[in-house]
Amino acid sequence: MQSPSRKPLSPALVVAALGVVYGDIGTSPLYAFKESIAGEHGAGLSPANVLGVLSMIFWAVTLVVSLKYVLIVLRASNGGEGGILALLALVLRQFPAKSRLAGVSVACGLFGAAMFYGDSIITPAISVLSAIEGLEIVSPRFAQFVIPLTLLVLIVLFGVQRGGTERVGKVFGPIMVVWFVTLGVLGALQIGRHPGVLAAIDPLHALGFVIAHPGLALTVTAAVFLAVTGGEALYADMGHFGRRPIQVAWMWLVMPCLLMNYFGQGSLVLVDAAAVRNPFYLLAPDWLQLPLVVLATAATVIASQAVISGAFSITSQAVKLGYMPRMEVHYTSATTAGQIYVPLVNWMLLALVILLVIGFGSSSSLAAAYGIAVVSTMVITTLGVIVVARHRWDWTPLKIGLVLLPLLLLDIVFLVANSAKITHGGWLPLAFGGLLFFLFSTWKRGRELVRQERARGGVALEGFLRNLAAYPPQRVEGTAVFMSGGMDEVPHALLHNLKHNQVLHERVIFLTAVPEDVPHVPPEDSAEIRDHGHGCHNVKVHLGFKDSYDIADIARTLAQHHGFALDPGATSFFLSRETVLSGRAGGMAGWRERLFSWMMRNAQPASDFFRIPPNRVIEIGTQLVI
Repeated sequence: MQSPSRKPLSPALVVAALGVVYGDIGTSPLYAFKESIAGEHGAGLSPANVLGVLSMIFWAVTLVVSLKYVLIVLRASNGGEGGILALLALVLRQFPAKSRLAGVSVACGLFGAAMFYGDSIITPAISVLSAIEGLEIVSPRFAQFVIPLTLLVLIVLFGVQRGGTERVGKVFGPIMVVWFVTLGVLGALQIGRHPGVLAAIDPLHALGFVIAHPGLALTVTAAVFLAVTGGEALYADMGHFGRRPIQVAWMWLVMPCLLMNYFGQGSLVLVDAAAVRNPFYLLAPDWLQLPLVVLATAATVIASQAVISGAFSITSQAVKLGYMPRMEVHYTSATTAGQIYVPLVNWMLLALVILLVIGFGSSSSLAAAYGIAVVSTMVITTLGVIVVARHRWDWTPLKIGLVLLPLLLLDIVFLVANSAKITHGGWLPLAFGGLLFFLFSTWKRGRELVRQERARGGVALEGFLRNLAAYPPQRVEGTAVFMSGGMDEVPHALLHNLKHNQVLHERVIFLTAVPEDVPHVPPEDSAEIRDHGHGCHNVKVHLGFKDSYDIADIARTLAQHHGFALDPGATSFFLSRETVLSGRAGGMAGWRERLFSWMMRNAQPASDFFRIPPNRVIEIGTQLVI
């Protein structure tokens, strides 16, 4: 199969990338300029301030998105995949496994992933709400319908997730092409009426505004940052399309149209100060405003879909990398493994998004909560790319200092500016992300303690096989698979089965699934098989974080690429159902161990995670004290 990063560039691929990658940043013109000028801490309507804000937006988009993400970050490919967890896996290869730097990298990566979830609850709420608020421009009578219609659109959006997006996704790209062309045309027509606004390209206008209003400039910077939210999606979705389609779409369509629309809005408010109440919609003539509301709503649904799909993907990656408990995942496409649906995440996001819309009530209020989660992820991404540039790209410290450190400094400026929003609603995505980070770290630490306890109380495989030869138990027909945590230890399920039933199958397979920090492991390199004699085999399967964990797929790979026969429909699978008890000193705090135990009890059973036929599973309970 051809890697996404190596797919030939085609117009269809570019259009498809538009439909997934650019929904979030593509809907920023709905609110970014308005909040920068007329928000609670906006710059105001003087010509110098308008030009200053436009200059800040122009250079933020140019430096953060075009330079950092499109030209640099997209090079940090982990086997063609991008995103914060793929970058974390790439960074971890540069440090010894147990080193302090590896520990710090894991903490940063998990915090960045947690912040992505914070972004996932804000983006659908602010995007859809800001689009439907255009009804108030069409007619003030529609104001009372804005919140109900927003909630209806969001409920329908989350409700259709279980059916998958393969069919709907085919129309996303063309809709976004129409959206960006509309943005560009509306902006260009207004610029034609006031071309002097293009002077804002000069960075001296931004610098002059900062010098003239240093205190105000910091709060305005937080609003300007809204113009680049969604930039992280370029990297997160790289695995779907590859680097080139994303770059081409940005340089030739998305960036020019976005900037023309921002400059058009600036031109409009310089000509008509009253247009500041909603400069995006007032760019359009009266007859076009209602169709524009419909188009904007479609665009924001697409933007929300991209974030929701991203939350599903990052959940699946985190589970397979061992940072989250197993949970129910539905594969919604027979041909595309990346199209998944995670019910728990879907309904959790919907509940929180509804609370946000009702609680904040307007896109302007939500703008105060937006940004802090996104910029936190951006800072961590830049730090990760610095590590990759130094150790994998062989960049000299001087080159890093001249190119990446200024970009990191810009990220930090945005972080400081957005920190002022914490008391105005920014605490909410931070609190949500912080809670998830705590759960991630609790699960990871708990699993380490469980592995240590297994090793402490385990039986070495070599000694077991010697005893098996010396004192052979009764053998019965058939094949038994025992899921094992390692190739040198005997699974607890086998010991318990042998103790209570005093029989052993004539063919015994110790199966170990090892998650790797790469997207895909080549089938021919995916298994290590040892024949220990006495009908016992040890099979160690290596799986990437985007590979299938379905036992049928694993069996097919073993047969086709390793000549090892395993028929799931004619095999008995013995699994340990572990119960964790708190009590051993040196682990976690008692209340945290009880939390971990609760997470283990509620995790998806291994039989479901590996899609083992239900009538072939035998679960044996064991207790572990950590």
